[in-house]
Amino acid sequence: MDDTYDFTGQDIGQDIGPDIDELRAALAAHGITLPTLGVDPLTFAARSTRPPLVSLGNCNVATARRMAEVLRSAAGG
Repeated sequence: MDDTYDFTGQDIGQDIGPDIDELRAALAAHGITLPTLGVDPLTFAARSTRPPLVSLGNCNVATARRMAEVLRSAAGG
């Protein structure tokens, strides 16, 4: 997995709220709810040159299994 940042063409100060809403809707379409999905407050407050991170939220084991199932299926496996 590549976890490097690529900021090409990105507005570092952009509002990531719509991106989080889109992710929440996509997960909901598969029956997945992450209770604390949102902007990571520490990276949001850091005022760095990097955009804030998305906190994917805590979830129970059943939700983690469902996410793995959906991702495997999307990957063709």
